[in-house]
Amino acid sequence: MALERTLSIVKPDGVQKNLIGEVCRRFESAGLSIVAARMRHLTLAEAEGFYAVHKARPFYNDLCKYMTSGPVFVQVLEGEGAVARNREIMGATDPKKADTGTIRADLAASIEENVVHGSDSAENAAQEIAYFFSVTELYPRTR
Repeated sequence: MALERTLSIVKPDGVQKNLIGEVCRRFESAGLSIVAARMRHLTLAEAEGFYAVHKARPFYNDLCKYMTSGPVFVQVLEGEGAVARNREIMGATDPKKADTGTIRADLAASIEENVVHGSDSAENAAQEIAYFFSVTELYPRTR
């Protein structure tokens, strides 16, 4: 597998429940490195721009409202096959369908409040990372 980067967001419910450290621990324990991170409270315009791909979907407005309801922790993860590995660690979007031991199965309350967001492809990861971080803010992991 190739060395990749992917975007991860600890959503407002995860931040409120003090799960940032636990989420980061799980990614790092699985071999992913955090190469950039910051806490943000998204504006509605930022959330709408980030989730614009979902604009036609019925959940779009609620998603944007939710993502602006409190601070989020945005991070860039790097590692071999980072996109797929991140998604595996997160688990299915619906925590009821997520495998035991995944972030969402263990920590999420519902499909709406599912603790984390992760890029779904390398192409989307590049766009999502650029939405929140400049190239100079990304640090190579120590090899």
